Amino acid sequence: MAVWPVTLPTIPLVAGYSESPPDTLIRTQMDAGPARVRPRYTGGVRPIMAAISCTKAQVEVLDVFYVTTLQQGSQPFDWVSGRTGVTQSFRFTKPPVYKPEHQERWTVTLELEVMP
Repeated sequence: MAVWPVTLPTIPLVAGYSESPPDTLIRTQMDAGPARVRPRYTGGVRPIMAAISCTKAQVEVLDVFYVTTLQQGSQPFDWVSGRTGVTQSFRFTKPPVYKPEHQERWTVTLELEVMP
């Protein structure tokens, strides 16, 4: 399995970070009364939105990692969770978005999911 490149930032920025538990429930509307709710399955993906601040060179490393190593983001990779500090398997749900802060710094937005 691929591993997050050591030359890239390991901790996401606080601004723009969000994470939520897996949504594994199924709801069935009843003709009357409250909906019936039950687990659909025992494991689910945990969606994460994060941003990292990178140099131009780091943006190139991330781009090669995403396009080549992860085959356009289709493969999972190991990375240390910014919230828990534990190594977990992640996968991109959308391509990274690169936005310049100024000439030498870029903010990269990541949409990820933690694999069960």
